[in-house]
Amino acid sequence: MIKLPPGPTPLPFIGNLHELGKKPHKSLAKLAEIHGPLMSLKLGQVTTIVVSSPNMAKEILHTHDHVLSNRVIPHAVTAYDHYKYSITFLPVSPVWRNLRKICSNQLFSNKTLDESQNLRSQKLQEFLNDINQSSLVNEAVDIGKMAFKTAINLLSNTIFSLDFVESAGSVGDFKELVVKITEESGKPNLADLFPALRMFDLQGIKARTSAYAGKILDIFQLLIDQRLELREVQGSDTNNDMLSTLLNIAHENSQDMNKTKIQHLSLTLFVAGTDTISSTLEWAMAELVKNEKIMSKAKQELEQIIGKGKPVEESDIAKLPYLQAVLKETFRLHPPVPFLIPRKASATVEIGGYTIPKDAQIMVNVWAIGRNSSVWENASLFSPERFLKSEIDFKGHDFELTPFGAGRRICPGLLLTTKVLYLMLGSLINCFDWKFDDDTKVDDMNMEDKFGITLAKARPLRIIPEKVCN
Repeated sequence: MIKLPPGPTPLPFIGNLHELGKKPHKSLAKLAEIHGPLMSLKLGQVTTIVVSSPNMAKEILHTHDHVLSNRVIPHAVTAYDHYKYSITFLPVSPVWRNLRKICSNQLFSNKTLDESQNLRSQKLQEFLNDINQSSLVNEAVDIGKMAFKTAINLLSNTIFSLDFVESAGSVGDFKELVVKITEESGKPNLADLFPALRMFDLQGIKARTSAYAGKILDIFQLLIDQRLELREVQGSDTNNDMLSTLLNIAHENSQDMNKTKIQHLSLTLFVAGTDTISSTLEWAMAELVKNEKIMSKAKQELEQIIGKGKPVEESDIAKLPYLQAVLKETFRLHPPVPFLIPRKASATVEIGGYTIPKDAQIMVNVWAIGRNSSVWENASLFSPERFLKSEIDFKGHDFELTPFGAGRRICPGLLLTTKVLYLMLGSLINCFDWKFDDDTKVDDMNMEDKFGITLAKARPLRIIPEKVCN
């Protein structure tokens, strides 16, 4: 007889859906306090295992990674068969391994990232120039929005050597399309909870996602075709970007890479990268303006190491332990994806005396792990100091802190994302002082989150920059 992990008693038909509420990361954390760090629920017709401790996360993401690495396929990502091409949703297979290898060895390798360092520096300067314009007229900046725009332009230049936001031509309102896809993907979908309903798309989520994704894929197709024509005319490609690398791979081996795979890989990078960067930066800045002493310490370190009012460069990052600690602490309290990307058991496995049945959905509640008082002292307090005396990092080896996942499914863009976050966060701290609108006080700051594909701030952070003279 199968011995499932303990959990709340499910109701007929809906199972435990009524227990999720609007903030499942919080409600499931509370249920885990009652039922334990390995808990089973029935969400509609889907058997779901929820993990809420570092030890159990290690079992899932490391020890039994070989049988728990496949993905649950949300109905939204079946639009344009995206799940068949996306590195995020492909099952562990030769196709996935090839794609993973291309990402690790070519697109996100240290060598490639070193070569594109000047591009990040240029986009950072444009970001700071925009904020400086606001400082000249004493205008509040929406940190999340500004970061989102910069993230899109950084990615679009990295892949296609083009600005996608506020650029002329066929790109259009690309930012809005990305936002719409993330919104649709973050909505609870009956088709995911009751598989028999998939054919009906009752909420229209797949249809709307198809419309938005189709427009983005068309933009990518146009850009790929233009580049191929340019290659034919010129006989070579002078662009040193991801598209050039991917087209070279496709030319050498069309099984490993082709136009369709390039389109879907680009879509994956935009949807995953933009929200992660913008929400993390917004949370980090919110915590810093709320905690004057911590902001002061961060400013002091930057002033001593690189000089007051200067933007951070990539060579500075290793010399800024307090800035690193601030980002780690932000990831602990505000992980971008609170349940990571849910996994699916490809075989039945025993963990901690309980059975994880084949095809069960597995959710690692990294939000709950980050706030677990048996793991962290003063768990709800924002305190970067805790990481100054600790070797814990977020690169997939320490299961107390895995905002990017771990094991073979760790996010391939981790290195690029964190480089960008260090540059943007460090420069915002060092180049500007920050204040609220006249009618807002620090104590009035709303620090509530809004559940979705990423864990965004419920109310956008709007603060006024004052340029720091160097």
